[in-house]
Amino acid sequence: MNVKKEPISILLVDDEPHFRQGIRTLLNFYNNSNSISLNIVGEAASVEQALKLTAEQHPALILLDLELPPDDGITALLRLGESSYNGKVLILSAHQQDDWVFRAMQAGAWGYIFKIQLATQLCEAITTVVNNKVYLPPEVATAFFRLFHYYTGHSLAAGDTSIHLTEREREVLNWLVQGASNEQIAGHLFITIATVKAHLTAIFEKLSVTSRTQAIIKALKLGLVCP
Repeated sequence: MNVKKEPISILLVDDEPHFRQGIRTLLNFYNNSNSISLNIVGEAASVEQALKLTAEQHPALILLDLELPPDDGITALLRLGESSYNGKVLILSAHQQDDWVFRAMQAGAWGYIFKIQLATQLCEAITTVVNNKVYLPPEVATAFFRLFHYYTGHSLAAGDTSIHLTEREREVLNWLVQGASNEQIAGHLFITIATVKAHLTAIFEKLSVTSRTQAIIKALKLGLVCP
């Protein structure tokens, strides 16, 4: 007997009503075609609305635009990181500049899609992100790593000798950078999921980060693991 999976709860955050309508249509199409089970639990047009609805609805995934006058999506990401929200954020943006992509990923996003690519990438991106993996399509990854390599070369060439990870923490971090879930890391290292979570907590504290994405970016920047 097939057990129906719980729908993925989604919050749409964009200040353009017509764009939100377009996303709703696309998500409904995924539902009707049985590509993925989704439930839109709310819509917001500003950072404050987004934070309020997140606290009320606890969505598993937030689809977030970076243009949210008078603030922006980076502000929303940072404030979500300071709150108790433990879901994922996927950026849907018209901004294709390297610095926007880099800043969004640094601030805690789990993925980034250019709006012109939504029709072909959104379903895959949602599936990837809710399975605890970072989603960066080729055109976005190019922009991200271009700026990543710039900062690595200019500000972190000497590395950071103040961060000391145990051998096991380095193994966990290495699998994390490769996109492995907690369950997959546990399987690779023959340890329990609870032990993986404990190691991740220690790693996050040592790296001074609050999310898997931030840990991956900082680990690569500091040369703690090889990509």
